[in-house]
Amino acid sequence: MVNRDQVAGIAKQVKGSLKQAAGKATGNRRTQVQGAADKLVGKVQKAYGDVKDKVRKTF
Repeated sequence: MVNRDQVAGIAKQVKGSLKQAAGKATGNRRTQVQGAADKLVGKVQKAYGDVKDKVRKTF
């Protein structure tokens, strides 16, 4: 079962990827970095959701 943190994490990763690609296309280094940061935040949030899900399944 998927929880909110997993969904939000995946959404942030996608948003970050799009932002990073837009930054590359326009040559805007700041947008690229912001996109990479968004992707990282999304990965962390998804990992938190994964752990939360495993703990819930265990108990």
